[in-house]
Amino acid sequence: MVLLLAAIVLTAAAWHRGAEYDEQYTMFVTSGTPRPIWPEAAFPAADVIRVQAGHAGLATIAEDLRRTDVHPPLYFWAVAVWRWIVGDRLFAVRLLSVVCSLGALATVGPIARRCGISVPLAMLLTFGCYGFAYTGAIARGFALAQLLTLVGIVGALSGRRLLGGALLGAAVATNYLAVFVGGAALVVFTVMPGEGPPSTTCDVGTRKAMDGGPSPGMTVKLGAGFLPPVLIAAWFFLAQRTSRTGQFPPFELLPALVRMARYGAANLSGGLPLYVSDTARPAVTGTLAFGLVALTALMIRRWQRIATPKIRVFLTAAALATPLGLLALGIVFNNTPIELRYLSFATPFVALLVAGAHPGRLVLAGIFAVQTASIAGLALRPETMQPARATAMAAAALAKDGVVLVPRGNDGAGIVGAFGTEAPLALPLLIVGPDETLARIRARTAPFRRVVLALLTQDATSQATVPAMRAAFATPDWREAGIGLNVVAYERVSDKE
Repeated sequence: MVLLLAAIVLTAAAWHRGAEYDEQYTMFVTSGTPRPIWPEAAFPAADVIRVQAGHAGLATIAEDLRRTDVHPPLYFWAVAVWRWIVGDRLFAVRLLSVVCSLGALATVGPIARRCGISVPLAMLLTFGCYGFAYTGAIARGFALAQLLTLVGIVGALSGRRLLGGALLGAAVATNYLAVFVGGAALVVFTVMPGEGPPSTTCDVGTRKAMDGGPSPGMTVKLGAGFLPPVLIAAWFFLAQRTSRTGQFPPFELLPALVRMARYGAANLSGGLPLYVSDTARPAVTGTLAFGLVALTALMIRRWQRIATPKIRVFLTAAALATPLGLLALGIVFNNTPIELRYLSFATPFVALLVAGAHPGRLVLAGIFAVQTASIAGLALRPETMQPARATAMAAAALAKDGVVLVPRGNDGAGIVGAFGTEAPLALPLLIVGPDETLARIRARTAPFRRVVLALLTQDATSQATVPAMRAAFATPDWREAGIGLNVVAYERVSDKE
């Protein structure tokens, strides 16, 4: 029943949510056009869909990733195969994440059962985490990495150490950040001392994996499986390690901790403060914060109820591995790589800890109420969505017989791809680069009496381009003709007089 509910909700979210910036890298890389070069002249939005409909081979994808991107290949290879079977539109590609998230959710059950934790409760709490559901409805590699990580943990718990290590390594070859949970699992399974008498709350296979002292044989088998895919991932990482140096702000400890707390809370309870008025927002935010602090205190108080000592340590280490790892990355590389979806790797383990602490019915009722509202917002509320869909609709309403100017962004993929995916197929688009002069922008719009500017500032390049787009039409020859969400329209004065 939990899986059926999750399948319905995640599919609905995948269908209803607007296109996102980062999803376009999935679409373009697997189409064989990782960094599209758009025409100088206006072209219909349908051309964006046409470019994304291509099919690249696995070797081409690997070469393009090492040359243009910062991601390991396994997810993109899986998408390439999936697109041949299911289809190449965004919704079809998102369905791969839906399937992977359902698999991950199903795998939470065996982990809970092996750790003596209520299976349905652990699965419900995991699915209710906003970060888990969100990554299961977008065309990115987080859901596949989550699935491989959890299946790898089941393998390690059940004594299949070589397979478990290989799956944990494959998760890293899907998403680099999976290395934190995988590394924590390897450490706990191989280094921690044993617990003494076997626990009656865990099954036999888990007791064999978790009880007893450090095992050199277990370390060798887990490491032998883990290392090869991690080395493949490292080969891709080293090729592009300096390609996005300005993606995140410089590291400062206090702002990083605040950002971590905010996104950590959002991973569990979603964007509920965004759905209320400005006056009610502080009260809702404060209530949620108090609830999360109280829940943490309850888990600490009931610490001894969670399975066995070693399992408690393992679940806690897996839950903390990603946030602590991200802080360590920030210190080493002097940036702040903290985002909601990055922290989603912690959500199943937080859910397992909460379920293992046996909270009372009243506490569970409050948790489920918050999670229900959170997941409903994921599928329905525009506040949780990126601006491409709403901006494309507003631009189409103002365009008439004119053209829509869209900033190229960093590389012509994220902004243009998302906007073109959401725009009416016949809507004319003109892509504006960051180095174009005001005269050049006006010259390119000469065939049109009306222009609509898409004011999308989702990366550093577009933030520099949008002011130039506006300045190009701040002349006596043009007058403002309409304003919408993230858009402004201009008409030639001579055409009106």
